[in-house]
Amino acid sequence: MQVILLERVAKLGQMGDVVDVKPGYARNFLLPQGRALTASDSNITQFKAQKARLEARNLETRKEAEVLAEHLDGRQFIVIRSASDTGVLYGSVTPRDAAQVATTQGFAVDKKQIVLTSPIKELGLHTVSVVLHPEVAVDIRLNVARSEEEAQLQTSGKSIQELATEEEAAAEFEIAELFADIGSAASDEDPAPADGSSDAITSKENTN
Repeated sequence: MQVILLERVAKLGQMGDVVDVKPGYARNFLLPQGRALTASDSNITQFKAQKARLEARNLETRKEAEVLAEHLDGRQFIVIRSASDTGVLYGSVTPRDAAQVATTQGFAVDKKQIVLTSPIKELGLHTVSVVLHPEVAVDIRLNVARSEEEAQLQTSGKSIQELATEEEAAAEFEIAELFADIGSAASDEDPAPADGSSDAITSKENTN
């Protein structure tokens, strides 16, 4: 199926290009989102008549995206989620979640602009691409953690596995210290009299 692109589409073409695409891709993605028109003679004529206006609108939206990109690129956002001790989430972090956490911090991002090859299902730092405009994209980082404190530790470079190992080592050390204290207390107790006076007293009491 042939369509004429109304804007740049990655891996497909630039504005004004007539390209061949699968019918399903055109009907489900390009046409309903207003990114292309079927390449009929009337639509091609219509595009040529509106090309200058479309290019002007594209330039304006690109400038707006570039301004946002300057502030958004490289930003880190904390996403709090429940997870197992091995770091596996009870659920997942989706494009909707990424867009929501960015928006709550003042960045107008739509879930359709978030690019995830697959949902995030583990704790840790995850790099996510945000397509603000067909010609402007930035990367953000999602710090997925079980608490704000854990997120700060992950920011310092520690993984959930390293944190778990440290906690386990600390617990073992506390147990070892406890047994050491018990042993020390037992050795500090007064020893039995060396002259056997205790036995003598007991023997005398029995005689009486």
